[in-house]
Amino acid sequence: MLLSTAAGGLTDAGIEFEQHGDVEIGGVVHHTGSVLAGTLFCCVPGSRFDGHDHAEQVVAAGAAALLVERNLPLDVPQIVVPSVRFAMGPLAARFWGDPSRAMTVVGVTGTNGKTTTVSLLRSIFERAGKRCEVVGTLTSLPGGPPTTPDAPELQAQLAAWRDVDVDVVAMEVSSHALAMGRVDGTWFEATGFTMLGHDHLDLHLDLDHYFEAKARLFEPARTRRAVIRSDDEWGARLIEKVRSTAPTDIEIEPFSLDDASELESTPAGMRFGWRDRHLTIPMAGRHNVANALCAATLASWLGVADEHVDDGLAAVGPVRGRFEPVVAGQDFTLVVDYAHTPDALETVLAAARELADGAPGDDVGRVIVVFGCGGDKDRAKRPEMGRVAADGSDVVIITSDNPRSEDPLAIIDEILAGVSGASGVRPSIDVVADRRDAIHHAARAARNHDVVVVAGKGHETTQTFADRTIAFDDSAVAREAIDAVVAR
Repeated sequence: MLLSTAAGGLTDAGIEFEQHGDVEIGGVVHHTGSVLAGTLFCCVPGSRFDGHDHAEQVVAAGAAALLVERNLPLDVPQIVVPSVRFAMGPLAARFWGDPSRAMTVVGVTGTNGKTTTVSLLRSIFERAGKRCEVVGTLTSLPGGPPTTPDAPELQAQLAAWRDVDVDVVAMEVSSHALAMGRVDGTWFEATGFTMLGHDHLDLHLDLDHYFEAKARLFEPARTRRAVIRSDDEWGARLIEKVRSTAPTDIEIEPFSLDDASELESTPAGMRFGWRDRHLTIPMAGRHNVANALCAATLASWLGVADEHVDDGLAAVGPVRGRFEPVVAGQDFTLVVDYAHTPDALETVLAAARELADGAPGDDVGRVIVVFGCGGDKDRAKRPEMGRVAADGSDVVIITSDNPRSEDPLAIIDEILAGVSGASGVRPSIDVVADRRDAIHHAARAARNHDVVVVAGKGHETTQTFADRTIAFDDSAVAREAIDAVVAR
């Protein structure tokens, strides 16, 4: 495609640019290692590296043109834009033929629930005979961002799926993706909002900025349908914002946990009524009912028949690291969950309490939680995580998460500051800094009908320290710990 033709995506997005020269391009990339002969290289300025500094290198490697924020003294065609980061999405989308317009793309955002909701959507659409692919935390590209790929990779992947007749793409859309332009150039046939809580304030400064980043998904340039959780404080605020700024451009379908009737928690999952039907999901916890309502409302709005929605919810498989049970013959329940925010931990512990209280007869179980907090991230949530854990558990085991460059014991001390301020009956508090030892300690402490929650890392398979990254999978370590207990 001619560079000038691809630049039409910038015009449609309302991005001003200057083009100097024209040439056929064969791809759009922004990593130096992805440069092939004939590609357009996007010179993205970053916090550590500036793509402009590598322009001469990539031209020597075969780049045919550059997307830049300042004209460079190199003899190749260049497009100059105010922000490379926010221009490369629309440009890449046009280069790949606007693939999101050729499929049904559904975007889901929110602090918690994105991964589960897109997994439910996939199950529903597959039951309806549609080929559905997922973009998200559990399907991220190697070496790429953890949830939503950068714009050039995302548009290339969407184009590849379009070319093999994929019908639907269910996409997790992170606040980072919205703030950094990763989904710019993508059209969402429908969007969903699960909830918003304390997270990512190292990037967004405060909850208001975090909310505004999430709200970008619900703009007329990106979507025309929005399913928003109305019993979440920030969801209600989002509904008001969309109705006031795009009253005729975006249709809103609110949902809330109150839409579900006759909620029943069972060892196999949740049962509830919705729209005069009886539904089941093989997942514990009221939070997963809310995720199911979001997915069901989206799918129904997009024309999926009731029976396929119902069957899809019932047939969904375990979602890796999302209240994922680890079963190895023990007489207690152990689940692994990605909960790494105060809201998520509170929600997961409430679900665990419901299971523990649901033990047969009068034999009520305890809730035991193992968790830590990541290093080099939002420190403000650490004491709040400690408070939530102490309020929601009978036994709290504080350990390391991914300490990164920080001292694990210093992180633990900040968590303990919140534990000391917790309300109610003080639980048993243990500090076991080594995460493997902490999980083994929890398994040894567990009794019949107890519920052990190993929280924070979920699906992750590594643990990162200042000087090394080691293999570490909470589910595998939990199974190892259970095996040791059962063998006693």
